[in-house]
Amino acid sequence: MSTRKAPPLPTPPATPAPTTAPATPGRARTALLLGALIALGPLTIDMYLPALPGIVTEFATTSSTVQLTLTGTLIGLALGQLFIGPLADAVGRRKPLLIGTALHVVASLLIVVAPTIAVLGVLRVLQGVGSAAGAVVAMAVVRDLFTGRAAATLLSRLMLVMGAAPVLAPTLGGELLRVADWRGVFVALAVYGLVILGVLFFALGETLPPERRRSAAVGPTLQAYGALLRDRAYVGLILVAGFAMAGMFGYVSGSSFVFQQEFGLDAQQFGLLFGAGAIFLIGATQANAALLRRFEPRQLLLVASVSGTVAAAVLAVLAGTGTGGLVGVLVPLWAVLASVGLALPNAPALALSRHGERAGTAAALLGAVQFGVGALTSPVVGLLGNDALAMGLTIAGAQALALTVLLAVVRPWSLGDIDEGPTPVAAAEPELVDERPAVA
Repeated sequence: MSTRKAPPLPTPPATPAPTTAPATPGRARTALLLGALIALGPLTIDMYLPALPGIVTEFATTSSTVQLTLTGTLIGLALGQLFIGPLADAVGRRKPLLIGTALHVVASLLIVVAPTIAVLGVLRVLQGVGSAAGAVVAMAVVRDLFTGRAAATLLSRLMLVMGAAPVLAPTLGGELLRVADWRGVFVALAVYGLVILGVLFFALGETLPPERRRSAAVGPTLQAYGALLRDRAYVGLILVAGFAMAGMFGYVSGSSFVFQQEFGLDAQQFGLLFGAGAIFLIGATQANAALLRRFEPRQLLLVASVSGTVAAAVLAVLAGTGTGGLVGVLVPLWAVLASVGLALPNAPALALSRHGERAGTAAALLGAVQFGVGALTSPVVGLLGNDALAMGLTIAGAQALALTVLLAVVRPWSLGDIDEGPTPVAAAEPELVDERPAVA
C-alpha cells in the first residue's frame, strides 16, 4: 500500500473586497453638468445689469463707481482661477469645485445685506472668486477627457450655455425687479448656487486620477506657470481669447446705460434686447461645431478675428455719427457678438491642446487673462462717457488688439493641425471616478 501523500490542492485566489462602482456618466450628462457649472459665472456677471441704474440711485453714487462692482467680480474671477487651477491639478477637480461654489453662495447672501457700495464691491470680488472654481474646473475637465477638434466641439456646446446665460440673465433680472429691488437678484443667485452645489456633490465624479496629479507647492506651481509663459503660441492664444472677451465685457459694462439712458428703454426692454444680441453669440458657437468638420480651429479663429475687427470698426463709426440710431448700433454689435462666438471655443481649444499635462494650470491662466483683461476693460466705457460711442470705441479697440496678437504672435498659419480624438487617458465614454466614501 502506497504511503505517498496526494499533492496539496491549489489555493484559490482571494476574492476581492467589494467596492463601490464608479460613476460613469455619458457625454450628454457630462456636458449638461459642465454647462450648469459654467452658467454660474455669466449669471453672476449679467443678472444684475438691469439694476445698475437703481444701485446708483440707492447708494447716491456715480455710474462709474457702480461699474467697478462689475470690475470687482471680474478681478475675483481672474485671481481666483490663478489659485484654483494649480490646486485642481494637485488635489483633483471635485474638492476645489465644491468649496468655490459654497463660497459663491455665502458671498451672494452677504450681498443681500450689504450696507454700502464699498462693501458691495468687496463681496462681488469674493463672489467672483467662488465663480472662478466653476470656470477653471469645467475647462480642465474638458481637457481631461478630450483634445483637439473633440475639445473644440464640446467647448462649442458649452458656449451654448455661455450664450444662453446672458440671454436669460438680464431678462430674469429685469423680471425680478418687478417684484423686488436689486438685492432680490442676489437671493436668486444664492439659490442657484445651492442647487448647483447639490447636483455637483452627487453627480460629478473625479476626472483626474491620483497618478496624474501635480504638486501644489509654490515652487512647482511657479515653474508650471513659467513653462506656460515660455510658450509663445499659448500666450498669444490666451491673449486673443482675452481681448475677444474684453470686447464682450465692454458691451456688458456699457449696455445698460447706453440702451436705458441714451435710447430710453426700461429694464424689461433692455433685458429682452440684451438677450436678442446673445442669440447671435449662441448661433455662432453652434455653427462652429458644424464648421469644425471641414475646417481647422486655427482657420476659424482667423476668420472670427478679422470679421470681428471689421464689424467693431463699423460700430464705432455709426455710433459716433449717430447714423441709424438704435438700429445702427445693434446691427454691427450683433455681428461682433457672432465673431466672438466663433473665436471663444477655438482659441481655448488650441491653447489647451498644447498643455494637457497641466490642464488645470493652463485653464487657470487662460481664464485669468480673459477675465483680467475684461476687468480692465469694464471701467473704460464709463470713463469715456457711458454712451454708444464709448462702447463702440472700447469694443473696436479690443477686437483690433485680438487680431494684432493673432497675426503677430500666434501666427496661425504656423500652427500644425491638432488631433481629433479623445486624449489617451480618456476613452470615448470615460469613466469618472467617484471619490465619495462608500456607503456601508
